[in-house]
Amino acid sequence: MSQDAKKQIHNQLRTMQDKYTYFILAISASAIALSVQITKNDVFSMSLIPLGLAVLFWALSFYFGCQYIKYMQSFLSSNYAYLNIQDGVHPKVGSNPMAINAASEGTMIAMEKNSESASFFSKWQFRLLILGGSSYIIWHLLEMTMRTIGQN
Repeated sequence: MSQDAKKQIHNQLRTMQDKYTYFILAISASAIALSVQITKNDVFSMSLIPLGLAVLFWALSFYFGCQYIKYMQSFLSSNYAYLNIQDGVHPKVGSNPMAINAASEGTMIAMEKNSESASFFSKWQFRLLILGGSSYIIWHLLEMTMRTIGQN
């Protein structure tokens, strides 16, 4: 496979991952806004606990999405530095083979840590979104049940 083809596939994967992350961020923010809107005239009651949990999960999902973006930026920055180090053109490392080897190892460690952290935050961004949705559905069913009981 040519370098151009690999680069094109890599760019498509990055674009898809970015869109996915921003999509979940938008869902989380919209869900929080909807929850605020539909309860703006409500008073505090125990029946709002599941909705409060949903908002908490969505807020955490949003935070984890932002953390994912931060770690991916750090990973990509480290990756760029790593490539410059390997090519001997990094301004702080130069072309000294010992310096290149030492800097490469340190940068690779940083890249692995950033990648692991990004993966963790990405997984939990989605899981927290689902937990929020589940809590919202529980709240909605509880509200429907309370209205049904109140009519009888």
